[in-house]
Amino acid sequence: MSANEKAKAKTEQVVGKAKETAGEAVGNERLTAKGRVEQAKGDAREAKEKLKDIGRH
Repeated sequence: MSANEKAKAKTEQVVGKAKETAGEAVGNERLTAKGRVEQAKGDAREAKEKLKDIGRH
């Protein structure tokens, strides 16, 4: 996994979790949903990079 893509994935996951938590805390469903989507994007990016790594071995 390239360091840059790994960092992007982790950033999306962390920021997404923060948005989700903040949205839940204030009762903002839209922010909660945006946070979940961002986390999913980070998860997908991470999975994509792991598959690339497997293909290289």
